[in-house]
Amino acid sequence: MAYVSELLGRAVADVDGNRVGRLEDLVAAMHVELPHPVLVAIAVKRSRGGVTLVPFPDVAVLVAPAVPLTKRWADIEPYQAADSDLFLVRDVLDKQIIDTNGVRVVRVNDLELLRVNSHFYVANVDVSAAGLMRRLGLRGMAKQVGRRAPAATISWHEVELLPGEQPIRLRVPGNIVNELHPADLAEIISDLTRAEGGKFLESLDVETVAETLEEVEPDFQASLVESMSDERVADVLEAMSPDAAADLLAELPEERSADILNLMEKDEADDVRKLLAYPEDSAGGIMNTEFVAVGPDTTAEQAIEFLRQTARDAETIYYIYVTDETDKLLGVFSLRELVLAEPDTLVTQFMHRRIVTVSLTDSQDDAAQAVSKYNLVAVPVVDDERRLHGIVTADDALDKIIPTAWKKKLPRLYH
Repeated sequence: MAYVSELLGRAVADVDGNRVGRLEDLVAAMHVELPHPVLVAIAVKRSRGGVTLVPFPDVAVLVAPAVPLTKRWADIEPYQAADSDLFLVRDVLDKQIIDTNGVRVVRVNDLELLRVNSHFYVANVDVSAAGLMRRLGLRGMAKQVGRRAPAATISWHEVELLPGEQPIRLRVPGNIVNELHPADLAEIISDLTRAEGGKFLESLDVETVAETLEEVEPDFQASLVESMSDERVADVLEAMSPDAAADLLAELPEERSADILNLMEKDEADDVRKLLAYPEDSAGGIMNTEFVAVGPDTTAEQAIEFLRQTARDAETIYYIYVTDETDKLLGVFSLRELVLAEPDTLVTQFMHRRIVTVSLTDSQDDAAQAVSKYNLVAVPVVDDERRLHGIVTADDALDKIIPTAWKKKLPRLYH
């Protein structure tokens, strides 16, 4: 094993022993078939100020007090870096990365290189205190710290570079970050600055951004989308639940909020406008308009088929509501009751007619009390004529009563 920090600044000499400069950086290539980058060149800082990339095959020995080359300096043909190449010092050292295994943001203090035959690979990222001491040139202290504290390294294939001044670069095909749970992504973003969080979100697809934003508070959401274009924000809001989208828009300046609404698809925008028309802390303001409702003449078999076709966009399918042609709420049944019913049984035969509801103007506290008292996953929101307008899920109802950190630990039964 060799550490990048220990190689930096070492003298570089050509085959005749003439000193040609100092080692300033190492260049590694990213290969689709390999999880670890391989060194392809060293950056040599010349005494007169220029930097030359020397191809790695022209390096006789890398780990040596002085790095010898295999050719005369005049005979070396400089390496031409590709856009996908990594400069380990410029692009990685001292930068923040995502540990996709431990799901955290860490600082790269050093990099471990592993030699396999004639090739050197970037094996591990050192995030330890000892690595920081080495990076600062305090090698004696690094050894002392290393003896007292356990090693803290992360295999390269378990990290993700965060976007900075350079474009984000991935080590392997596909984006590992997109595969993390939205709650984990939200936790990662909370460890970043606002600017870093914004750049991080720009590297994710729209669906992942929407799911991640729903895991953080609206005021933090607003700060994260501040630098996003209105068109991208509109796409993200369309992928969010209407109540979450309304909460986010309510945190944005009124003029920008109106512009973004105009960029959204009409149906999604209409749902959000409906929610924005109610007080923020009312049942109407926090309800979700994506629910499943069937008619009273529907059989159990037809209801199941209807769920297969339409329920993907619903906030919850734990409850299915029964409404007439005017949207008046007649009853409710659970998914369990539907599955256990005989296929040709009408839903009116097993639905519950006594339904706990809240009105559009009831407070969030009223909704929370209903959810808590009757142990509900969601409570329907109706108007004075009992027309069904939406549902308030347990997490939204309890938002102000239970701290966010605890609320996130509630079972997501409505998913």
